[in-house]
Amino acid sequence: MPDTYSFLIVDTYYPQFLSALYDTHSELAAKSYSAQRDFIMSQCFGTADFYSANLKKLGCEAEEIIPNNNTLQKQWAREHGGGEGGGGVLSKLKGRLSAKLGGGYNESLNILKRQIAETKPDILYMQDLSFCPPGFLSEVKPYVRLIVGQIACPLPPPDYLKPYDLILTSFPHYVERFREMGINSEYLKIAFSPSVLDKIGGRDKKYGVTFVGGISPEHKQRRELLAELARRVDIDFFGYGADGLDSDSPIAPRHHGEIWGLDMYRVLSSSKITVNCHISVAERWANNMRLYEATGCGAMLITDYKANLGDLFDVGAEIAAYKNVDELVSLIDYYLKHEVEREAIAGNGQQRTLCEHTYYNRLRDLLAIVSRYI
Repeated sequence: MPDTYSFLIVDTYYPQFLSALYDTHSELAAKSYSAQRDFIMSQCFGTADFYSANLKKLGCEAEEIIPNNNTLQKQWAREHGGGEGGGGVLSKLKGRLSAKLGGGYNESLNILKRQIAETKPDILYMQDLSFCPPGFLSEVKPYVRLIVGQIACPLPPPDYLKPYDLILTSFPHYVERFREMGINSEYLKIAFSPSVLDKIGGRDKKYGVTFVGGISPEHKQRRELLAELARRVDIDFFGYGADGLDSDSPIAPRHHGEIWGLDMYRVLSSSKITVNCHISVAERWANNMRLYEATGCGAMLITDYKANLGDLFDVGAEIAAYKNVDELVSLIDYYLKHEVEREAIAGNGQQRTLCEHTYYNRLRDLLAIVSRYI
């Protein structure tokens, strides 16, 4: 068993999710910090508390922070003295941070800095490498033993990366790129939390084919593929980015809007087939969360073919893969007509994810990795 440590996990949330959450639950903002945080985590957005919950099972201390949730962060500051922006360690550091920001005092970053300084975790685990400006991590380095980042998206400028002691990534091709920059880096895959299934319960398969994910202008190749798919297949779309579609897009009349957290898992669980398409920055490598979310929820996954896909799933027995839109259409048509085969593949894929691709297993791997660097 690897050594155990204390973790402070810092993860930003989509502003659209936070706005929708507080609009729907107007009473939430008046609650205590812990009550707000616990409710947010219960919605299972992103990685929610999957890291801290499983790290605790492995004997560690762990806590998540959502630094861009201003309502939540201000409540923490009020409960910990000094108002929303001053007092204690925060006041001492305020001037230096302001200088490094090149402008006015940034309340969100200073509250985060105070949380780090007061918690003094062994490992500061940053899930969004673009959130903190250059210099911030250098300021908090005296309060932690190891600063670890995790990334699977386009890279921020190099000066955002240099302060990290270690960067983990589910992109195999990023590992060598970081090492060439003189940054320690290791490969760590994404995962699924079986706890989600207890929250969503059993679901009827009311959707034949779905796509759940972003289709913003940044997803140009994905949008083109899905538009062609919408012309040829009866498919339902869910996620963000529909407001940027052209009025004549074949996706638009089939798009049901944004869904987050448990609602997203419910749609996946209610899908006979769900389609995955990686963003271009993934290059040749399968890595995204939808691989594990879809299979974990029991949908049959049809994903774009990648070089390492066979290392994650048995293609043909646990998932299906396509290399172009014609293959994708053919696979969808075949498996909608062959229910027994489809359900067998979906069941095998779910079993693989629940046995192998869990956060408990990934975080056990994480502990083994960080023990080599701390």
